[in-house]
Amino acid sequence: MTYRRCGFRHEKKLRITGVSRIAGIDEAGRGALAGPVVAAAAILPEKFRHRRLNDSKQLAPELREEIYCELIANPEIRWTVGVVDSVEIDRINILRASHCAMRLAIAALLEPPDHVLIDGLPVIPFPLPQTAIIDGDCISLSIAAASVIAKVTRDRIMRDFCAQFPQYCFSQHKGYGTELHLLKLHEFGPCPIHRRSFEPVAQPLLALGEIVQIRSSPARRAGREIGVSVPEA
Repeated sequence: MTYRRCGFRHEKKLRITGVSRIAGIDEAGRGALAGPVVAAAAILPEKFRHRRLNDSKQLAPELREEIYCELIANPEIRWTVGVVDSVEIDRINILRASHCAMRLAIAALLEPPDHVLIDGLPVIPFPLPQTAIIDGDCISLSIAAASVIAKVTRDRIMRDFCAQFPQYCFSQHKGYGTELHLLKLHEFGPCPIHRRSFEPVAQPLLALGEIVQIRSSPARRAGREIGVSVPEA
């Protein structure tokens, strides 16, 4: 994919039509096996500039934390978060839970925006006019800001959970399906924040052990060493 620097292209198009308050919205934690899904909404001032702000996934953790602190300390930026826990995720499914978190974030803004830029696909139903942008967190500064806020907020939540359930090492993998997480899950079984409807959490421990063995196989390790891309299970 061609690199595109984050900017205000979509925001400027909306402002030309008379739209003034524009919120970017993004979520974090959709693909994890444990913990909540977190969405953030961010309204940036029209003259906002930031040389390093980009999609949170493209930022090193230390830089992401630094940018997060800069964003939330800026009095001209309006931002909120919405959090949906693992119990609700299991009850309504992750797609609906992600959309619910987005709606919660928007509802928490003291002054609702006139229009929302959403990373990915449209959210239906949604209470406000929206524009869905594929890879929006790489294109729109508003969405990128929301991406960083959502990601750092969720990472901090997972570090807190690590203090409650230290045997799972949540501070290292943040609930995603890494080899370390699968090994801990196989050893201790699921804890209260695991998503019971997700594979492989929902599988019997025997099947989970087989997955761990496959992911730790010599072929996978060799693939990493020579730079071959090996798909995650």
